[in-house]
Amino acid sequence: MKKYFSHETAIIDENCQIGENTKIWHFSHVMSNCVIGENCSIGQNVVISPEVILGKNVKVQNNVSIYTGVVCEDDVFLGPSMVFTNIKNPRSAVIRKHLYQKTLVQRGASIGANATILCGIIIGEFAFIGAGAVVTKNVKPYALVVGNPARQIGFVSEFGHKLNFNNEGIAICPESGEKYFCENEKIIKL
Repeated sequence: MKKYFSHETAIIDENCQIGENTKIWHFSHVMSNCVIGENCSIGQNVVISPEVILGKNVKVQNNVSIYTGVVCEDDVFLGPSMVFTNIKNPRSAVIRKHLYQKTLVQRGASIGANATILCGIIIGEFAFIGAGAVVTKNVKPYALVVGNPARQIGFVSEFGHKLNFNNEGIAICPESGEKYFCENEKIIKL
């Protein structure tokens, strides 16, 4: 007996592992050999290509494309219409499936609406990618990046608030009250 929900218009190919309490909505396609953790939400019109791995509690909003080579760890948020790539120089007439590059989105990271993530990079834990950003290189943990090409403009807390560091290098999240220390562009949660 399946322990997840899939809308009648969703297509789920063979050999997929889908965790308990996950919901897969209208017109989404989960292709073969995917692993989707428990308590995930897959919005409508989402494509999850073969062998993609999504951790627990991953939220995928409407119209997202997740291509082969992508791994999202637990608690990742993928905003509406964002997209991953899996090859640097695609050509319709040239088959390069053997050249797919891996992309890792680490625990707790958020990617905003309409962002594009080029392949072969790592998005660090709790990083926040602004809406419409085009990410072309690795993103540090807790980094806030925006623009095209994306550039870092600060750091955020695990609750997604921009951190303002005092003279001692300490910042407090206004929502959680958690403290963070910044030294040499590295964030440590206290």
